[in-house]
Amino acid sequence: MSDHERSAGLSRRDLLKGAALAGAGLAASGAFTPAIAEHITAATHPDLAPPAPAARATMKGVRFERRDAVRFGIVGTGLRGRSVLSELLAIEGVQIVAVCDTVAEKTARAVKMCTDRGQPAPAVYTDGDHGFEALVARDDIDFVYTATPWEWHVPVLLAALKSGKHCGSECPIGTTLKDLWALVDASEKARRHCLHLENCNYGETEMLVNRLVHEGVFGEILHAEAAYLHDLRKILFEDRDEGLWRRAWHTRSNSNLYPTHGLGPVSGYLDINAGDRYDYLVSVGGPHRGLELHREATVADHANPKWQEQYVTGDHNTSILRTVKGKTVMLQHDVSNPRPYTRHNRVQGTKGAFEDYPPRIYVEGQAGGERWGAIDEWKAKFTHPLWAENGERARKNGGHGGMDFIMAYRLVQTLREGLVPDSDVYDAATWSAPLPLSEMSVAKGSAPMKFPDFTRGAFAAVGATG
Repeated sequence: MSDHERSAGLSRRDLLKGAALAGAGLAASGAFTPAIAEHITAATHPDLAPPAPAARATMKGVRFERRDAVRFGIVGTGLRGRSVLSELLAIEGVQIVAVCDTVAEKTARAVKMCTDRGQPAPAVYTDGDHGFEALVARDDIDFVYTATPWEWHVPVLLAALKSGKHCGSECPIGTTLKDLWALVDASEKARRHCLHLENCNYGETEMLVNRLVHEGVFGEILHAEAAYLHDLRKILFEDRDEGLWRRAWHTRSNSNLYPTHGLGPVSGYLDINAGDRYDYLVSVGGPHRGLELHREATVADHANPKWQEQYVTGDHNTSILRTVKGKTVMLQHDVSNPRPYTRHNRVQGTKGAFEDYPPRIYVEGQAGGERWGAIDEWKAKFTHPLWAENGERARKNGGHGGMDFIMAYRLVQTLREGLVPDSDVYDAATWSAPLPLSEMSVAKGSAPMKFPDFTRGAFAAVGATG
């Protein structure tokens, strides 16, 4: 069997357990929810779940429809949107049908990217903040991809689902429990997938570790660590792109604002929503100093509106998650201070451990005693088929070391071949839920917050239907 045949037929267990839409005007459009955390009480929703819609049916294991080509509509053609567009254009069987942004210059760049690759010019939608509503209503789009500022992810996705389109989003997919539940219910009602396109799930190392975990190399998994520790001060204070909207979130929520890059891969290692699920979360936030100090050092004009901003997000947030089977995860966030980049990506089992940045492995009884070893020999045997087949192409055509290309390639593959996607709306909601849950926990003195079961009891179900 070829690597391509193996990668096309991989099960969810094999695979994953194995920017700006607008400028400054968007941030003032009223799309922000004033309070991210909903204070749901046991009296109203004992399990943090709203009542299930009548005759609901799960999206777990539901296949895409087979198709010869995948027709995409892209909402948000800023830096991130054009990055993903570039990767999609490098994949066979992709047609870019329409693009949308409130900034005409950005859609013009996207159109040129398409025509430069020999594709017809896509339709363009630039009619205000809600131009995406006309895009998703088209009858010639198979998948709507959104790379907008965070507060617009849910409106775009809900509109796409209402119009009967499969859809996916950058991270986080949503910022409130109410919105996450709305996406779950809308996906189930439409019988269309709503995916969190988490590129870190497709990193070469993450996919290697996933295979090692499920081959039993580390024994029974007991604990994992995930993080997003990335010095974003310069980007946050730019007067363009993400600087126009992302810094604003630091004035609104004392929480882990960006949990998914680390938690997505770790959730695969732990079989979350495919045999286990998160039970509760406890979170603690530290002081906020990094952005204030950066402002003092770089914004000389005290009349600049940035000096009116009051930052509330603790620079370093640490959360502990526990699963119903008793496994634990440490999850961290800090984008406001100088440090080398890391997502931790650590796993501890009864027979050994892995730690990333740099990648290193320890398996009980290995040569050299109780010292970390290199992963080279493990890569030779356990590199994921998607990377073995497409690694060179991915590094050439994809961002973030090639993981972005692998993510796009696999999405197109599952859509064209009628496969079950590697994750679903329940995973999407789960990976983003620590944002509001950490805010609630911090606000309540680090009290435990029950983690929603977005599957409504089906978290142990594995397998394809439809």
